[in-house]
Amino acid sequence: EKMASDEGLAVGYAGQDVPQIPTNAAEYVNDAVIEQQWAMKCMHHAETYFKLLSALDPKLLRLTKIDDEIYEEFIALFSNMKLDVLRKDDLKSTEAKEMWRPFCNKFEGRIEDYNFGTLLRLDASKEYSEENSILATRIQFYAIEVARNRQGLNGCHFQKPASS
Repeated sequence: EKMASDEGLAVGYAGQDVPQIPTNAAEYVNDAVIEQQWAMKCMHHAETYFKLLSALDPKLLRLTKIDDEIYEEFIALFSNMKLDVLRKDDLKSTEAKEMWRPFCNKFEGRIEDYNFGTLLRLDASKEYSEENSILATRIQFYAIEVARNRQGLNGCHFQKPASS
């Protein structure tokens, strides 16, 4: 019987000792099972989000209770970011990290798991794939996807139901 729900990462099973993470970083080794479960959770999140884009008009989609605030803060700070096709440097360069850090930290305690790793599509017109995905924080995902939704960049994925 798993100790954690499938919402979180299972780190052990009932009746087994749960391994302790070393306090000395030099002693830490990656646990392949945890990494695999974390990757599966990221993929599940990505697949769920993409199904939402296909089923609902993205312009009407709300990802959080504070989408308006996230959008306003994001646009104010990152107005020059090209949202249709992101560059890795938009998230990973030293300059980008310096801009993203205070933005992300504004949402600590307000967005659940705001700093958890999440898959983000680089090209908004394409589906998730190894070539079209980058690891971002949850709040970066929300900021970029809320902006893409509001600006109509995800509309190409919405499949309107056939009228009867």
